[in-house]
Amino acid sequence: MTERGLRERKKADTRAALAAATLRLAVDRGWDHVTVEAIATAADVSYRTFFNHFSSKEEALLRPGGPDQPRLSTRLRAVPADLPPLAAVRTAVREELVVLEDDPVGLRERMTVLMGTPSLLPRLVETNAADEREFALAVAERTGLDADTDLLPALLAAVVSAALRVSLLRWQAQGGTTPLTALADEALDAVAAGLPAAR
Repeated sequence: MTERGLRERKKADTRAALAAATLRLAVDRGWDHVTVEAIATAADVSYRTFFNHFSSKEEALLRPGGPDQPRLSTRLRAVPADLPPLAAVRTAVREELVVLEDDPVGLRERMTVLMGTPSLLPRLVETNAADEREFALAVAERTGLDADTDLLPALLAAVVSAALRVSLLRWQAQGGTTPLTALADEALDAVAAGLPAAR
């Protein structure tokens, strides 16, 4: 491995240790009692090192991969251009969820912290809105449409965001017994079918 590769690997390992410490402390102490100092100490790095990887403790919880963490929009842009929009979106969603499911315990703990901490809601909404906007731009690029004036990009981004949110909440409520990818497929199938009729 090259020197640059070793540096990048060390950086990724430190970021992962900080993210893991953030989540562990949030579970053990409650979010309001977690400080950057405590996170740095738990990860065995300096206070300054924390800010080399994350802008805040909220970012360390919500984006454990850091600001360069691949987003759904990044995954969509990497899907072959010959796939139709909905098929491309499904491919990107599945890739995203496979990564999330790689650490089911961590995902459940992160969701428990988020659901039990109202003070995190504004930052979560802000993060999700930014992701949704970026996803709409990726859809617009793929379809040759305008994200601001055409219906499909923003609507598809909003629908996918809602389907993912509902899938995650169902997955959490079921204790992770059903694969997250299956729940998301079910949600997207329902949307594509025009939603099931209420009985």
